Amino acid sequence: MSSVLSPNHARDRLIVALDVPTVKEANSIVDQLGDSVSFYKIGYQLAFVGGLDLAKKLKADGKQVFLDMKLLDIDNTIAKAVENIAKMNLDMLTLHAYPKAMRAAVKAAEGSSLCLLGVTVLTSMDDQDLVAAGYGQTAENLVLSRARDAIAAGMGGIVASALEASHIRQAIGSEMALVTPGIRPSGVDAGDQKRVMTPKLAISAGASHLVVGRPILEAANPKAAADTIVFEIESAL
Repeated sequence: MSSVLSPNHARDRLIVALDVPTVKEANSIVDQLGDSVSFYKIGYQLAFVGGLDLAKKLKADGKQVFLDMKLLDIDNTIAKAVENIAKMNLDMLTLHAYPKAMRAAVKAAEGSSLCLLGVTVLTSMDDQDLVAAGYGQTAENLVLSRARDAIAAGMGGIVASALEASHIRQAIGSEMALVTPGIRPSGVDAGDQKRVMTPKLAISAGASHLVVGRPILEAANPKAAADTIVFEIESAL
């Protein structure tokens, strides 16, 4: 099993989201965090201003990288994109958890160490948002349905709110990654997230990795904030 699916240390379970507008700011954050953080997420905001080159640099520096692209397209396009991303030697990649897209991605990633993650329901959405989007299911039911589709497709893991983590872990077993955004330490404002949980409770519920952005990026002392979250993770293991 690849190391990304079986983290050796608590800090390897914390993924810091580099949701900043420039590579210069991202590098500053990485420098501030130092050895406290070993895993970073690069999403849309940074990817289009040099974030992909930064991803390669982080890998060269011994860090792990989660490319959060939430891919969704026709099978051939998904396959070609995943083939190229797999060549970058990154650790995690997201795509929306649609069965055909996941199957195409899994086939394209064969032979690589890339862990493919199916995004179930965004943590900024609740049951009312799903109704407005035309879904006839609750968030929890849709998450579980998509988790089962991810298992059938052979995915490496899924992305979901920690609120559903315990039920998801029962459904997917112990081998798959369960990556949970929307993590908010006690006393930190939820912001635009609607389905949130503390680090300790998320790990206890079955999450394998926690994605944390603003609670670290906007902290007066980002390194201290990251260390506190790692301590919470350790206390839950």
